[in-house]
Amino acid sequence: MRHFLKALIAAVLFAPAATAEPAMGLFSAAQAPADGDPVAYGTYSRGCIGGAVALPESGPSWQAMRPSRNRNWGHPDTVLFVRRLARAAVEAGWPGIYVGDISQPRGGPATLHRSHQMGLDVDIWMRRPERLDLSRAEREQISFVSVRTDDQRSVNANWTPAHQRILRAAAEDPAVARIFVAAAVKQEMCRAAEGDRAWLRKIRPWWGHDGHFHVRLNCPADSPDCVEQSPPPPGDGCDASLAWWTSDAALNPQPDPNAPAPQPRRELTLADLPAECRAVLAR
Repeated sequence: MRHFLKALIAAVLFAPAATAEPAMGLFSAAQAPADGDPVAYGTYSRGCIGGAVALPESGPSWQAMRPSRNRNWGHPDTVLFVRRLARAAVEAGWPGIYVGDISQPRGGPATLHRSHQMGLDVDIWMRRPERLDLSRAEREQISFVSVRTDDQRSVNANWTPAHQRILRAAAEDPAVARIFVAAAVKQEMCRAAEGDRAWLRKIRPWWGHDGHFHVRLNCPADSPDCVEQSPPPPGDGCDASLAWWTSDAALNPQPDPNAPAPQPRRELTLADLPAECRAVLAR
């Protein structure tokens, strides 16, 4: 029966009309990973993963949050990175880390994210864990803690030197391509950094990242069809381009009355993803 169902799913997915179907529903319906070796396909915002592995929901120095989402799946490189970062957090003075979304069991588009599609993105909460034995119900309800002021221009009292040490450990990990944080966080890290500053290049400002930081890993060696993002610009990123993010022009832009009305973002279809993603869904 299982082989019959797989054959039926494959027939539907590979039919020409199926490629126009929104991909989010197809991938969110998959509750288990695809069979086979772990391989990432496509890009961080248009991709999927076969053979994903699960980060255990609880470990000696981490807990995976929002378990009902079933997004603790990723490439083995990502799971190993989380374990390394959790140990680094302990060395920095925290009990460990709270881990947000990685990917769905087969990756692909998911609610709340444009990326996280290849099992190579992971969100780490800025909240220092009070304990690491939270129940599943507690992990559904516990809230983020923002480290940024409401005006978005600076960090607040929740920011600590331990945050900087943990983020530096993440940036210095060779598997990491870049890390997204709120602009005020990047500015504070630039101000406080001492000695070698090369690692700051990987820390990039982006909207909304005040309660978590988003780590993006490099494409793994076992995934030749994974497409890297362009590398960050040279330098530590602590220049005038960073200052723009907390300027009036960025935070309070004046609308152009002559500009065309923004169009709603089109939902990705299966045709927007690499052809291999249809096979990932069918396995």
